[in-house]
This record gives sequence, C-alpha cells and structure tokens, in this order.
Amino acid sequence: MNKDQALALDAADPLAPLRQHFSLPEGQIYLDGTSLGAMPKAAPERVRRTVEQEWGQDLIQSWNTAGWIDQPRRLGDRIAPWIGARAGEVLVADSTSINLYKVLHAAMQLQQGQRRRIVSERTNFPTDNYIAQSVARAHGGELVLVDDPSEIGALLDERCAVLMLTHVHYRSGRMHDMPLLTRWAQQAGCLAVWDLAHSAGAVPVDLLGSAADFAVGCGYKYLNGGPGAPAFVWAHPRHHGQAFQPLSGWLGHAAPFAFTPDYQPAAGIQQYQCGTPPILGLAALDAALDVFDIAQQLGGMAAIRAKSLHLSEGFIAAVEAKLPQARIESPRDAAQRGSQVSIAIPEVDGYAVMQALIARGVVGDFRAGTPDLLRFGFTPLYTRFVDVVDAVDAIAEVLASGDWRAPGFQRKGKVT
Repeated sequence: MNKDQALALDAADPLAPLRQHFSLPEGQIYLDGTSLGAMPKAAPERVRRTVEQEWGQDLIQSWNTAGWIDQPRRLGDRIAPWIGARAGEVLVADSTSINLYKVLHAAMQLQQGQRRRIVSERTNFPTDNYIAQSVARAHGGELVLVDDPSEIGALLDERCAVLMLTHVHYRSGRMHDMPLLTRWAQQAGCLAVWDLAHSAGAVPVDLLGSAADFAVGCGYKYLNGGPGAPAFVWAHPRHHGQAFQPLSGWLGHAAPFAFTPDYQPAAGIQQYQCGTPPILGLAALDAALDVFDIAQQLGGMAAIRAKSLHLSEGFIAAVEAKLPQARIESPRDAAQRGSQVSIAIPEVDGYAVMQALIARGVVGDFRAGTPDLLRFGFTPLYTRFVDVVDAVDAIAEVLASGDWRAPGFQRKGKVT
C-alpha cells in the first residue's frame, strides 16, 4: 500500500466520519489505542456538565435526578452489544484487576474446592497472573502457566478449576479462539474466564454465543473512556445467584439503602458492584460510547473489524516492503489477529526507537520483557490508512538515521 492507495482508501472509508469526534493533536499519528484511547471531543463537556451542574448545583440530589445511581448498569447495557451480551448482564465498575479478582473468586467457589488450579499463559498481562496467584493461594491451589497456547489442552484435567485467558494478547496481538477454548475447558469440567481488555470495541466478541462463564474488560483502551476509566464485568446468567463475589460492598447488597447489618447479595450482575461508582469517570466513558452509537449506524462491528484487518494488513505489507530487518511478531492469519501488529527489530533498543518515533509524531508502544519489540494499535474509529503508511516511513527514517541512539531517547520515566 503506497500513499496514493492509502488516501484513496481513506476517501472510501465508511467509518471516516468518526474521526471528527475525537481530539487528535495536529501532525501526530496515534497508534497506541491499545494502551489509552484518544479523547472523544464530547467528553470534556460531558464531564463539565457533571461537575458544574450535577455536582456543583444539584449536589446529592443528582444520585436521583441525574441518575447517578443507575450509571453502572446503564453503561453496562451500552457495552453489552459490543461483547455479545444482553442488557442487564454487564456492569461498569472498578478496575479490570479488581473485577478479575471478583470473578476468579466466584469461579473457584463454584468448583466447591474439588478443583484448585487456575491455568493461564506465562506471557499473559502480568496483573492478571498476579491476581490469579492471589486467588489460587486463597483457595489452597496454584496458578499453572503455559509457555505456548498449544499446551493449554493438556492442562484441562480434573485438577483444573479455571482457564483464565486474555482474548487478545497484549504483546503479540494474537487472538484466541474463544468458543473453542471455552468448549474445551467446560468439557473438562473447568470454567472459562476471559479478559477483554484488548478486544472490547475493536474485535468481534460473542460471550453468550461462546457460552463463556465470566468476562472482564477495560474502559480506557479501544472504548476510549479516558485514563483510569471504569472497567466492566460480566457473568453468564447461569451463574447468577450460584456464586458470590468476595467484595461484598454496600452497592452489591439487595437493598443498599435499608442499612441492614447483614449482607444479602443483589440479584444478577448487580452483586458485582462493590462501592460508590466513580461518577466523573463514568461521565467520560458515557460520552465515548456515544461514538459507538454512531459507529453502529455506519456498519457496526462488521465495519470496524473489516477496517481493522485492512489497516493491520496494510501495515504488515508496508513493513515487509520498507523494513527488511523487521520481524512480524503478530499472527499473519487475520482470524488470529486482534487490532494491533507488533514487530521486532533485531539489535536495537525498542524503547529508544519508540521514543525517537514519538519525537517524530508517531506514537506507538513499548513493553519491557522483549527489548526489540514495538507495538502498534489500530483503532478503526479514528486511525486512517495514510497514518499506516506514514508511520512505517517514520520507522524506516529513525532506523536509517540512527537517531534512536541519542542519549535523550535512552532515559526512562516511571511509565514506559
């Protein structure tokens, strides 16, 4: 794909109108929606209204008059169609890590102590494995990690309680076959817990169709809800009332304003709420979901997925044409690839190269653990085809110039 071809694709792109709904710095190519989505232009006004009117003027009345108390369920209903769930089944609350803690405990409880292993990948996002280690220990069990996905099947035995996987791998962009792995797990008597942090809003997800047991996901990546946006949690309806999450806070109570001394869990997904919802964060996420309403009118997830694959395939082709030294670390099979492409460039400092790219206006991502790996995310709502071509050109220029070797690009901040 050359520049002229990219411009032609942008002109014909049915999702192109969505870009105008985001605040994107002039002259910058933003390919890090896998870490933090761009800001919807409507978010500041939505938050301002919440702060100045609902909080500033109406004060505590806004729990009723502005519907604050119902926001976790209302936003959950807005996310539900994008992850293959129904209204009333998704709750927006807390962080992905906290929600994972809740559902893993619930899953282990369902196994009634007969199975005590949690199985996952060694290269899974670290916080997921940290949480799983804690939960496994609390239930007298262990976390068992595989080095390769092909090893998962052998561990789905009578000792396995839960298979916990991230649907799209944060480093490689590899996408698991959710229906298949869920079926394998359940045939072996295990429960399947899915992290949708790098899936929701970018790739097709069908939780009910896959018969998954539990799922959690992030509000600030492809959903564009802002830094630290509340996450979401889903439990299959067959588990409602059968297991109870461990963080039994007052808003997960069946009658939170009765102020009774004993905890009685709310029905359905509501019991997965714990404390008071973060209203300002929910306001920003609500504005972000408005863009998805427009996207639904422009072709919905089918259009989003088609553009995502076209962007990533164009990126891979450009890398192969202009960066012969690079190695594609993401699956070549489109069906196994999320909405990102990771490349490895031998004998370079990946962090320094990424800093040099950012200085040129191309924002991608680096993650420690693989020193030569660069990660690029494609958010179909605002990424253009011309961005793909220009990004690869910038990588080639940084490598050819050797700019990345400058001392300033070697210095690391607290967040890398």
